Amino acid sequence: MHIQLNGETYPLSESLSVAGLIEHLQLAGRRVAVELNFEIVPRSLYESTQLKDGDVIEVVHAIGGG
Repeated sequence: MHIQLNGETYPLSESLSVAGLIEHLQLAGRRVAVELNFEIVPRSLYESTQLKDGDVIEVVHAIGGG
């Protein structure tokens, strides 16, 4: 299965939920925003939103500083 992740083709060996992808990318526990096929995914739906072959995903995470 392949998805488009932040503009790049990204292979996945198994189907994942949005939450699973965040864990796979080692972003669990960080403040992230996820857009799936040009729609924002609410955090409450990360676990139940399954990714499909060809999905377009943008993941951004906040970086603090001062």
